[in-house]
Amino acid sequence: MTTMAGLTPQHFLWQVQGGVAVVRLNRPERKNPLTFESYAELRDMFRALAYGEDVDVVVFASNGGNFCSGGDVHDIIGPLVGRDMKGLLAFTRMTGDLVKAMIGCGKPIIAAIDGICVGAGAIVAMASDLRLATPAAKTAFLFTRVGLAGCDMGACAMLPRIIGQGRAADLLYTGRVMTADEGHSWGFFNALHPAEQVETEALALAARLAAGPTFAHGITKTQLNQEWNMGLEQAIEAEAQAQAICMQTQDFARAFHAFVAKEKPVFEGN
Repeated sequence: MTTMAGLTPQHFLWQVQGGVAVVRLNRPERKNPLTFESYAELRDMFRALAYGEDVDVVVFASNGGNFCSGGDVHDIIGPLVGRDMKGLLAFTRMTGDLVKAMIGCGKPIIAAIDGICVGAGAIVAMASDLRLATPAAKTAFLFTRVGLAGCDMGACAMLPRIIGQGRAADLLYTGRVMTADEGHSWGFFNALHPAEQVETEALALAARLAAGPTFAHGITKTQLNQEWNMGLEQAIEAEAQAQAICMQTQDFARAFHAFVAKEKPVFEGN
């Protein structure tokens, strides 16, 4: 059995309780920017999470009133200016690997977003499965504002699927801030909550998901991502196979027996 509760990261905060892991960047005085080291450590954590049996749901939380201010100007952007093409590609592939690891971890990820959520921080929010925010959340895919293309870490593939092609084009070309109200009305945010409640709401949602059926939740996450690349007939067949797998679990039997007994099912994730 692989456990994650004992993880002691150097570049972010981490705690596990009741099958829910909470991760938060830990540079609140700088609005939580990412560095080369935190990118890599987050990537490695999400890769390991695919095998972690004591975590069923992840909450990616804010810290000090902000979610993430993106790549650190001095620790990342400055050094990148002097890198050759090979070094630059190594960096951009590493950042993309963080998104791949989030998608491939097999566990639902809930982002609880307050304040600044820009650049790579906006990508982390985008790559999460569910997003709760405060009215003060300011989200920007601001890559064009630093002379780069909007196509960063999967943004051109994923963002249009969440909010639509035209809205994604607006944000990716201009780099402007998407307000919390816009994000909610466009479907980027699942809900808005006051700042003092957003993390509590995220943890409550995480607890509901962690109560199961967690094996089936993992299948749902897999299908949500794999079916992007399928035609309708292939997707329907893939879901038939996935559901047949879930029907072999004890949680499926538990739900049936609980229904017959007029009780609430207690899922165990197997």
